[in-house]
Amino acid sequence: MPEFNLEKIVYRWRVRAASIGLILAIIFARPDLTSFLTGLGVCFLGLLIRTWSAGHLRKEKKLAISGPYQYTRNPLYLGNFIIGISVAFASRSWWVLGYFATYFLLFYPLAIKREMKRMKELFPGEYDEYKKKAPLFFPTWKSFSLPGKNKFSWKLFQKNKEWRALIGAFLFWVILALKMTL
Repeated sequence: MPEFNLEKIVYRWRVRAASIGLILAIIFARPDLTSFLTGLGVCFLGLLIRTWSAGHLRKEKKLAISGPYQYTRNPLYLGNFIIGISVAFASRSWWVLGYFATYFLLFYPLAIKREMKRMKELFPGEYDEYKKKAPLFFPTWKSFSLPGKNKFSWKLFQKNKEWRALIGAFLFWVILALKMTL
């Protein structure tokens, strides 16, 4: 009988659950122009953070410590958090806000824990040193310097398939705009 592993299940379902949340946001949304434009602006910030992060991430090959990784160990998740806030704000729905809060509290702590464990396995001493300098989630705005600073790479952005987040966000905001006008 296979072993039940909650961490693994949560990690696998985090993207699906976010997609369900976006569908619910569209269904329950009651946007007005102010909530829409404010949410869109906040979403743009989240997408910028995700884009910046993806351009520095060499998955499982090299520990990411440059770009936004100098300020937080989880900038992609921080970008998602900001995008989630933007969706909840734009939708003007307590249901969406409740789903987002539940989603974030359920999925992210376990996903972050799993990724920390993986980073310790892949980069044992280096990750421990990095952990001392960069906060887990919410950034401190003082940069630190570790050897091996890398510049942003559009090739990494593409390799990490971050364009999918941009397309998904674009589609969500177009649908929300259409709902607002109907």
